[in-house]
Amino acid sequence: MRYYSKVNSLIDELYLVAESDQLAVIHLGEADFNRNEDINTIIYQPEHPILQETAKQLQEYFSGKRKTFDLELGILGTDFQKAVWEQLSLIPYGETRSYQDIANAVENPKAVRAIGQANKANRFPIIIPCHRVIGKNRTLTGYAGTRVDIKEKLLEFEGAL
Repeated sequence: MRYYSKVNSLIDELYLVAESDQLAVIHLGEADFNRNEDINTIIYQPEHPILQETAKQLQEYFSGKRKTFDLELGILGTDFQKAVWEQLSLIPYGETRSYQDIANAVENPKAVRAIGQANKANRFPIIIPCHRVIGKNRTLTGYAGTRVDIKEKLLEFEGAL
């Protein structure tokens, strides 16, 4: 069974989805939620423990009181994607790394485009901070597909720009 709740944020309304006792995904906005969830089977349940905890930690983040997250995530992906997401999780609040930096960190320096694809496949934006990955020339490239404005808002919020 999948459950969801919503949280308002400076970037968009965030739809939090849980499966069992883990956070399954964070959708950026209603359109993303409707496109990726079966609204006939998912249940609105903001009192679900992991959804409550995620909402609490996100509210702390957006109020400037939290810089890291401690949540039970249902991470699904290839070994390569998991290695990339692990590296993203190591990028400190308020800092950025380039796609090349991440490719080097996963010991695959030619995988810059694959790093971008792993970022795009990240189901936990903000929690696994793919917004902190920028172009080698410090440009803001790609976020949640084409939503670079969200990346810019998050990096400005964290003081990284």
